[in-house]
Amino acid sequence: MQHTPQLRTLPLLLAAAFYAHHASAADDAAAGPAAAPANADGSPMQQVEVTAAHLKSARIDLSPNVGTTVYSIDRHMIEQLGRGDNTPFNEVLLRLPGVSQDSKGSGSIHVRDDHANVQYRVNGVQLPESISGFGQSIDTRFVQQTDFITGALPAQFGLRTSGIVDIQTKEGTVKSGGRVGVLVGGNDYVEPSAEFFGTQGAFNYYLSGSYLSNAQGIENPLPARSALHDRTKQAKSFGALSWFLDDQTRLGLMFGTYNGRFQIPNNPGQAPGFSLTGQSDAAAGTSKLPSSQLNENQREVNRFLVLSLQKSVGDLNYQVSAFHQYSELHYMPDALGDLIYNGVASDTLRSNSASGAQFDASYKLNAGHTVRAGLAYSRQNTHSDNAVAVFDTADGAQASTDPRTIIDNSSKTGKLSSFYLQDEWHIAAPLTLNYGVRFDKVSAFVDEQQWSPRVNLAYQVAKGTALHAGYSRYFTPPPQELAAQSSIDKYAGTSNAPEVPVSDNVKAERTNYYDIGVSHQFNEQLTVTADAYYKKIRNMLDEGQFGQALILSPFNYDRGYAKGLELSAVYNQSNWGGFLNLTTQQAKGQNIVSGQSLFGPDELAYIANHYIYVDHDQTYTVSGGAHYHWGETKLSGDFLYGSGLRMTPDGAAPNSGTLPHYTTVNLSLTHSWKNTPIGNVEGRLALVNAFDKSYLLRDGSGVGVGAPQYGARRTLYAGLSVGF
Repeated sequence: MQHTPQLRTLPLLLAAAFYAHHASAADDAAAGPAAAPANADGSPMQQVEVTAAHLKSARIDLSPNVGTTVYSIDRHMIEQLGRGDNTPFNEVLLRLPGVSQDSKGSGSIHVRDDHANVQYRVNGVQLPESISGFGQSIDTRFVQQTDFITGALPAQFGLRTSGIVDIQTKEGTVKSGGRVGVLVGGNDYVEPSAEFFGTQGAFNYYLSGSYLSNAQGIENPLPARSALHDRTKQAKSFGALSWFLDDQTRLGLMFGTYNGRFQIPNNPGQAPGFSLTGQSDAAAGTSKLPSSQLNENQREVNRFLVLSLQKSVGDLNYQVSAFHQYSELHYMPDALGDLIYNGVASDTLRSNSASGAQFDASYKLNAGHTVRAGLAYSRQNTHSDNAVAVFDTADGAQASTDPRTIIDNSSKTGKLSSFYLQDEWHIAAPLTLNYGVRFDKVSAFVDEQQWSPRVNLAYQVAKGTALHAGYSRYFTPPPQELAAQSSIDKYAGTSNAPEVPVSDNVKAERTNYYDIGVSHQFNEQLTVTADAYYKKIRNMLDEGQFGQALILSPFNYDRGYAKGLELSAVYNQSNWGGFLNLTTQQAKGQNIVSGQSLFGPDELAYIANHYIYVDHDQTYTVSGGAHYHWGETKLSGDFLYGSGLRMTPDGAAPNSGTLPHYTTVNLSLTHSWKNTPIGNVEGRLALVNAFDKSYLLRDGSGVGVGAPQYGARRTLYAGLSVGF
């Protein structure tokens, strides 16, 4: 089969080939059937291994990446990060070009200056969205390899388009085994974990689970080393089961669960904003309940289940999947404290249930053309239940010191339908064109649809040099689980009344996206890439936190744009290597046209006639790292630099200021002891934020920004794991 010339950069595969003979038996076993060796007696590998490898390759071939930029992360890169498998998945992605960080407790990342808009696919299936909050459903330990796809995407990828996180999971092998471990660290950090994998006849399985407890689950609102009231407990599980019905057919079952509990950290020394009978006097600035003793909590649940049938028949490959997902977020206020300091105490429960199906197929017409097509459908049912305690007001001033409760419940059923058709055309040996069209329709708070043409070109300029360019039209509906519209009329004459009594429904974003890039391999050790993009946007989507609960609310700018440049380099030698990524970007929007009640009138009036930076814009982001290994010992380090997110100086235009820049450095040391009486043992030491940099991610100002958030201070971790 002819190889497609395309820009497929691998800046984070830091000497994977050189590490292959150092991987533990547990890693080798979990790497999947394609990596399994022949039987010990010299007989051929069992047929299930060959079948699994063939079907895995066919599944990957269902998704084209012609004309895009693809950054790959494999197991060896993950192992080089400070906490290894215990590294939160969003922090793994922060080592990629074009990715900048926000609140790490919520797993928030920004790709190419989009607020969210990231699509997660696991084994070729797009995961339904969960209600955003502090937790992350994806556990790094079950990831075998991740392809991070950006640029002008082919027609197969839609709805969430700033970046595609395409995950291939670990799988079972002929040799059954497992791995257990524990990581401990500062702020009472304890995380035990376990993995089990194997094959029984035509059945193979991979199962994993972890439990995390620590005393700093969310960013501290103060620069102190430890936060007040910030404990978290989080449990995750994942399973991937496969039945090989014959040499060309696989039936798969995939499931995952996440349960998280969080305390909301307190910010001491706050003055009461409202008077509450027997508890506080706002005029005198006194309260029986100090802000350091509040007891706000948040609970999160996410579960998903996917059943897939994959078939390969000659030149035809297809996969059909059915899925169900349920997520829930419950914010529990401090019944007295939230009233005293905010004038509102809202017990908020949001839940989202989604079911649907996805079908993808590819057919090789001839040596020059491969046609791909697919369908997707999902049905979502969202509930928003709110019991809101408020004070009555008159002319904007508090009129009563006795609160009353308003019940504000709503629900919505929405539908998403998509179809795509595309052709990968090998015009000549150095030139490939992928062109197609996509149709998306959403019926939820608004009914909208769009036909989206896509075209991507990849050209092999010379040996080691590849050029790509593309154009894509995007259609991005707002996340239904976040777009619940409360009845603002219910709060008239109360402390929760909006200053602007208008709130239009959030619309789908529509984007014209242009991208061009080049990759050049100077020699076997050094590869560099460059990529530039420009996005012209109507109904530009953004999200903000407009209350105590970390539940984001979407809104639209009437128009906006984003542009940027990414540079990346990777260098590898036999026992050492490094990578470096540099991103510069800018995103602005004008005229807020939905969710207006979330803002102040002066803010809205200014933005109506001026382009402003979006709150998550960061001009410069730099990430890099290096590793060295000798024998069974590995030393690695990485750093992250951010020029600072946006903020609003006193009396200045919204988002016109920038927070101070910061640099954090992480170091790790690991050593392996092979074939001990209890199995293959690995020890790990990690120092996160090694130079104890105190830095602000957010200062509480800006459009749609909640409380101040400081990055975690220096923390030492120690871990031990055993593979068997």
